[in-house]
Amino acid sequence: MIIQVKVKPNSRHALIEPQIEGNLIVRLKSPPKEGKANKELIKLLSSFYSLPQSHIQITSGHHKKEKTVLVLEK
Repeated sequence: MIIQVKVKPNSRHALIEPQIEGNLIVRLKSPPKEGKANKELIKLLSSFYSLPQSHIQITSGHHKKEKTVLVLEK
């Protein structure tokens, strides 16, 4: 499954907000430096979907707030 994610780094709380159209807004505590926000995003999404982190891949937008993420299902 491919999802569109809008990331908001440096937030007070880590939170996933599902949107009506199936996209996600994800608030991250980590800053967008040295891949920290991307690592936190993968960790949060793996918990949200109850999948191992290896099943979550950022396919585009590594350095942007809008990302395309591939979620490999069981």
